[in-house]
Amino acid sequence: MSLEQLKLSKPLVSAMTDAGYLSPKEIQARTMSRILGGQDIIAIGPEGCGKTTTYILGVLMRLKYGFEEAPRALILVPTKERVLEVMEQFQLLNRNQTIRIVGIHADGGMEAQINELTDGVDIVVAVPSRARAVYLKLGLNTNKIQMFVVDDAAEMVKLGMQLPINELANSIQKCQHLIFTDVMHDRLDLMIENFMKLPTTIEVDELEENETETHTQLLYHVPNFRTKLNLLNLLLKDAEVFDKVVVFVNTRLTAQTLSKDLFDGKADDIFVYKPLFFDEAGFDDIEDFKAISEARVLIVANEGLQQMDLEGIPFIFHFELPVQKETYLNRVIKQSDEEVVAITFTTDLELPQVRKIEQAIGQKIEVADLPSDLLVEEVTKAKAQKNKILAEQEDEENHRDAAYHKKKESNSKTSNYGIGQKAIMNKKKKHG
Repeated sequence: MSLEQLKLSKPLVSAMTDAGYLSPKEIQARTMSRILGGQDIIAIGPEGCGKTTTYILGVLMRLKYGFEEAPRALILVPTKERVLEVMEQFQLLNRNQTIRIVGIHADGGMEAQINELTDGVDIVVAVPSRARAVYLKLGLNTNKIQMFVVDDAAEMVKLGMQLPINELANSIQKCQHLIFTDVMHDRLDLMIENFMKLPTTIEVDELEENETETHTQLLYHVPNFRTKLNLLNLLLKDAEVFDKVVVFVNTRLTAQTLSKDLFDGKADDIFVYKPLFFDEAGFDDIEDFKAISEARVLIVANEGLQQMDLEGIPFIFHFELPVQKETYLNRVIKQSDEEVVAITFTTDLELPQVRKIEQAIGQKIEVADLPSDLLVEEVTKAKAQKNKILAEQEDEENHRDAAYHKKKESNSKTSNYGIGQKAIMNKKKKHG
């Protein structure tokens, strides 16, 4: 497929070619016509698949000209660094000198940012919290917004940015909404369901062409930390199968906590690697753990950990995914014919990291069904977060002046439409 088939303008095709983009990515080919048609879109794809370039092209195609009094596109990204990256990409592809683009983040002076916005702007790229603060000071006019873009949406949820995103979305009476994310899950669905209008969901998988040979991998998708603990307790009850296990967590404090929570701290075959306290059961050398048959489970913190020799350990658990995917990859990529099973527990917030790992190894990790006798802890946080958002929005309505424009009743959502992409696996939730 050629760039011309995306129905881009000649200046944009020229800019893309000059930037080294000779053909469209899959996500661009599948979403561009819908974006240009004004549809609400949820685009799901791994890092590097072309999501940012997709919405930049869409925004530049739909706006076409500049010098409006108020912004017509609001693009929300999670960090200052992303603001600067998106601004740089706009500068690379935009050949229309009349279109004015402003970036807003917490490191800039608010008064200077307000002045820049009130001088006239067409596209605003912003961190949600700063955009909301400027909006409440009447510095961000949302009356003429035509396109509302949320990039790195799953990361936004992880950082707790749901409130400012919802408030900004609800301040706009009518516009196109574009959501770009590495992964879709229930918490993200909850954040966007109030303002998305019958969106089309488009998902692409761009795995490495060469599949990496790894040990056997299994993925358990659970709702929260307590359910992770229940699952680990349940699996480790089978001492005959899980006779030698290393469990990885991210911090030494979590390792200490986990050792006390497993089997209510009564098991005498569970140890911590380099424990925080001298009187805690543990090992300072993994070779000592391997040598003692009575030592069955070793809990290891990724924090400050040098590379560890796991030869002879048949089961590796990642109770928490390490921050750097390379840490995980070093443990699961096959170096010998030794039979090893790598079991990973993940929550919604960790799914983006799972996608990065799958992209790196060129294959999907097999998702295992949750055991039927697993106690799945109640998930109340998501409901509490939604109630908090609604309460704070109502409070803002009561105290805000004319800057807040409530949605017309005719535009209000009256049905709870499904987003389409919920979770990777069917969760069997049977309470013990």
